[in-house]
Amino acid sequence: MSARNRELLALVPAALLLVIGFAAVFVARGDLVGGLSGSNTVSTASLTFGAAFLGLCVGAHLVLRFTLKDADPYLFPLVAVLACFGLVELYRIDASLARQQAEWFVIGLALFALTIVVVRDIRRLEQYRYLIVSAGLIALLLPRVPGIGAQTNGAYLAVQIGSVRMQPAEFAKIAMVIFLASYLRDTRQLLVTAGRRIAGVTIPPLKHFGPMLVIWGASMVLLFFIRDIGSSLMFFGAFLAMLYVATSRLSFVVVGSALFAFGAWVVGTHVGHIQDRVAAWRNPFDPALYDAVGGSQQLAQGLFAQADGGFFGRGFGQAVLDISALVEKNCASTIECSMLPAPHTDMIYAVIVNETGLIGAAGLLCVYLLIVQRGFKIAMLARDSFSKLLAAGLTSVFALQVFVIVGGVSKVIPLTGVTLPFVSYGGSSVLANFVLVALLLLVSDRARRLAA
Repeated sequence: MSARNRELLALVPAALLLVIGFAAVFVARGDLVGGLSGSNTVSTASLTFGAAFLGLCVGAHLVLRFTLKDADPYLFPLVAVLACFGLVELYRIDASLARQQAEWFVIGLALFALTIVVVRDIRRLEQYRYLIVSAGLIALLLPRVPGIGAQTNGAYLAVQIGSVRMQPAEFAKIAMVIFLASYLRDTRQLLVTAGRRIAGVTIPPLKHFGPMLVIWGASMVLLFFIRDIGSSLMFFGAFLAMLYVATSRLSFVVVGSALFAFGAWVVGTHVGHIQDRVAAWRNPFDPALYDAVGGSQQLAQGLFAQADGGFFGRGFGQAVLDISALVEKNCASTIECSMLPAPHTDMIYAVIVNETGLIGAAGLLCVYLLIVQRGFKIAMLARDSFSKLLAAGLTSVFALQVFVIVGGVSKVIPLTGVTLPFVSYGGSSVLANFVLVALLLLVSDRARRLAA
């Protein structure tokens, strides 16, 4: 069976998962509002949603079939599984948000196809690396521009123009990875061969640490200026991963990690917003922090929700943000009544664990791990250094994004405002991650075609 036929066949289970998920939510809602069986709704709406979802995915598949015949056949179906999981959960939380997310999903698929058609040869991006990184740096600073910048929970993450709200950092991460892949391709030989050995460890000359210091400084600016812990960690973590892939030198990773730890300590002890996040992380159940503005309530409720899910979960539509709250409190939406702050964005992983239990959460994380595995396999297959570094960098950013949000919700690291790729509500996240996947598939197609 050809790669594209395997891809097409793998899209069917994703659509079936969407149908089953919506059917489960419809049944649960019917039971909650008065014991209705919901059979008519299940037999029509859920099947219609599944057919529409499958049709959109098949459209994107046809673009891949005619443009990237040799690309990885499993990456796009895995993304489709995440997207259908997100749509079901968002519909369960708030139907209007699910409709908006579906619109972003359609736009994301169009941008996915456009990226593939316009770029075609991934090596062309090297020619525009300075233009790309300049656009990325400008995008990072846009949330602090008066008039369009928007503050959320103490962090400057978004820009708002009219009714459209976007997070530029989602696109800036891709621009930074493209630039770093191109830069490291040009300098990797110097980084590998230069240096002197001290105590059995080769230490590169100080001048070669310059780029690391620049990226470290940029990540600290992110922490201090826009107060975005998650993006700062993603940028610097991806840079260290790419640096290690390019040089195989552990000394770079050790020095870089020490620099980041020092900078994070300085910022965490001198910036009030970051201090509050760290304090809430360390003591989420402290009554004084729980009721404070920007305190630990969100994290504490998230931990309660995950514990409440148990091994098998409470079932779709049965989470702690109970729909019966709409009747009891007369709220306009589930989000307003939710016992779990921001269930559609920061805390959607806690909702998933509560409804599907440890089994469902492990399944979701396995899908992410499979995507990361496919991304690193693409990097290993790539023949040229730029493609190899680009695939490794994009995959690292994706993996770190999942780690940051899941780690924050489960109290491994301080909670941040990073979205869970393809699952959390957010148009900019959906669009940027579709571009990321398109670039990985472009690298994959060239690598597999040359290897054939």
